[in-house]
Amino acid sequence: MKKKKINFITKKTRFSELLEKFPETMEIFMKEGMYCLGCPMSSLETIEEGCKVHGLDVNKIIKKLNKKLKKKNVTI
Repeated sequence: MKKKKINFITKKTRFSELLEKFPETMEIFMKEGMYCLGCPMSSLETIEEGCKVHGLDVNKIIKKLNKKLKKKNVTI
């Protein structure tokens, strides 16, 4: 039986939720040019919304985020 892939972080995850639980993920956003994570508006946005505004590939970002957490052995 094939294992179902489960991603902890999704397009609908809010920046505020992600950064509160996993502040180390901020470096991924910074490397991609998203320097506005301290902005009050960003706390209300989902990763998908933020990527759209910045012209970034949300699927690429989600993959990087989940890979980083997997390396840290975060229980998903």
